[in-house]
Formats: sequence, C-alpha cells, structure tokens
Amino acid sequence: MRSNYDFSKTKGRKNPYIKYMKQPITMRLDREIIDYFKSLSEETNIPYQSLINLYLRDCALHQRKLKTTWTK
Repeated sequence: MRSNYDFSKTKGRKNPYIKYMKQPITMRLDREIIDYFKSLSEETNIPYQSLINLYLRDCALHQRKLKTTWTK
C-alpha cells in the first residue's frame, strides 16, 4: 500500500442517497411517551425510535393535525 495518494485530480460528488438518510435531532418528550413506545417496542421487536418515526411519518402522510386548545 502506498504511503501517499494524490487526490488532487479526482472530482468529488454528492452522496446520491442523502435524501434517504435520516436527520438526527434532539427532542424533549414526556417520560410517559418514551415508556409507551418502549413497551410497544418490546411487543413488536422494533426499536422505539423507529416506532416514533413510523408514527410521525403516518401522521405526516395522512396530514393529521392535532386538535387541542392551550389553557393558562
């Protein structure tokens, strides 16, 4: 194996699968929500983060909107 490689003549290209990659985010959820999805995870053998993603995807695909009122 060479100790040095010359990459100056190579052209970079974008990852063609970037649109299929998941976006990592930080989200604050109630402990009860996490417990609920973790219990579903044990029943279905699907990681709880995947279950949350599937649920949110279903809401987005069907354009479900939350019907709630905020009280002070």
